Amino acid sequence: MHKAIGPLSEKKENRNLFITVLLNLGIAIAELLGGLLSNSLSLISDAVHNLSDGLAMLITFVTLRVSKRASNERKTFGYKRIQILAALFNAVTLLAICLFLLTEAYERFMVPKLVNSLPVVIVATIGLLANLAGVFLLKDFSRSNLNIKAAYLHLIGDTLSSVAVIVGGIMMYYFQVYWIDPVVTALISLYIIRETYHVLAETYHILMQSTPSHIILDQIRNEVILLKGVKDLHHVHVWSLTDNEIHFEGHIELQDDMYVSESEQLHYDIRDMLLARYGITHVTLQVEKNFCKNTSLIVPLNEC
Repeated sequence: MHKAIGPLSEKKENRNLFITVLLNLGIAIAELLGGLLSNSLSLISDAVHNLSDGLAMLITFVTLRVSKRASNERKTFGYKRIQILAALFNAVTLLAICLFLLTEAYERFMVPKLVNSLPVVIVATIGLLANLAGVFLLKDFSRSNLNIKAAYLHLIGDTLSSVAVIVGGIMMYYFQVYWIDPVVTALISLYIIRETYHVLAETYHILMQSTPSHIILDQIRNEVILLKGVKDLHHVHVWSLTDNEIHFEGHIELQDDMYVSESEQLHYDIRDMLLARYGITHVTLQVEKNFCKNTSLIVPLNEC
């Protein structure tokens, strides 16, 4: 469950993200030049990785601002889900780049090439320091936004890959083991694929409007029917609009007839309980008495 952040934190989040974008793009240019001059695939792969991460974070920066746009008649939910689309794009792009790098690493491993390792160590060290700064800038915000989390994971991957490139550069400098260059590239790519999978899976579940993993519908039903005046809860749908906004809708079967004004308190009680225990931020209830024939917890959309 994610917590919302206030206006001041949002401003700091945007500032830190923008600084991190500039750091990543700067690292990418330095590593690309260094990789071309030293003939190091691992340094070039790290440059491509940083460039993709910088562009991904730039997209994140833009979508965070777009998502604040107000709702309208055509987009009643507003533009919040654009953040999820951006996270999906970032994850898919990164996976594609990693597969390309694995192919290049295999070819370089089969036919090792001479690498000028000293520039590799120097440039990778600069990249390491810049990536550590980015990790520090985004750490506090990685729990509150899926895109920031994706960017944070990218930076951790960048940091680890810089360490791996430095170690590989030192090995090549002292022992001339140039096959270590594609091996480091492969290890970096496999690590990133593993970490990116979790972001990709989470965005998939949100876009499919799946019930969040921490919510058990039977448990909610049992808690709701304990409230005074409630006979049953059925026709339930729970989904995430974004990574920190959960919507709930369901039909409430009353034990006895009551005025609409009387049922309002029941609605408040259910809403407060769902927010406190499950982090559900938006609740829509249909109050009824002997209306639906199908009172299953999950009901097809074309049935009552």
